[in-house]
Amino acid sequence: MDVQTILTNLKEISDPSRLEHMSKFGIITTDALGISIPKLRAIAKDIPKNHELALALWNTGIHEARILACYIDEITAVTPAQLEEWVLDFNSWDLCDQCCSNHVDKTPYAHQKAIEWSHRSEEFVKRAGFVLMATLSVHDKTATDTDFDCFFDRIIAECNDNRVYVKKAVNWALRQIGKRNKKLHKKAVEIGLEILRKDTKTARWIARDALRELRSEKIQRRLDRISK
Repeated sequence: MDVQTILTNLKEISDPSRLEHMSKFGIITTDALGISIPKLRAIAKDIPKNHELALALWNTGIHEARILACYIDEITAVTPAQLEEWVLDFNSWDLCDQCCSNHVDKTPYAHQKAIEWSHRSEEFVKRAGFVLMATLSVHDKTATDTDFDCFFDRIIAECNDNRVYVKKAVNWALRQIGKRNKKLHKKAVEIGLEILRKDTKTARWIARDALRELRSEKIQRRLDRISK
């Protein structure tokens, strides 16, 4: 299957009426077709993993084609240079999140990029760093608790960034790491309390929202269950 065939298929199932709905949720629709994630996942299942095809789809600049590229890329062929090129193209939270959680976090560079990108100034690059922290806490079963210590340091360092897509990702990272196991949960609560003491509206929102979930009965039961 080539790029043109895939693009033809995408346009056939596109629904321009979805664009207004997408826009209301903060998704940039300038180069979007209006295709749901479930439909894109279904298409991806019929396409064999192909690195060159993934690169070609990304280079089209079409929103859904780029998300599809994340699904079909060959992870073993991904390079740090490619990740640096792609992250600069992030212009919407959904592209950032789909790429990080279905592509970047499967590469051997994920932990490194989480730290590197969290230091960057661009809103969606910085968001990508914290989204990686969140998704790695769920997807990376081989990581040790120590691997997340440096993530806590970055969460504290960036808890005052009031840009909406950054602060939500910082909050997400803190919550997800804290749900990984009891040890990390205890540490995440401690970090949340430290952030709560900071005198900014953004830091207090991040901390209060995270602590509310981490201290909930639902999470306590889940941690008890997975620790057995």
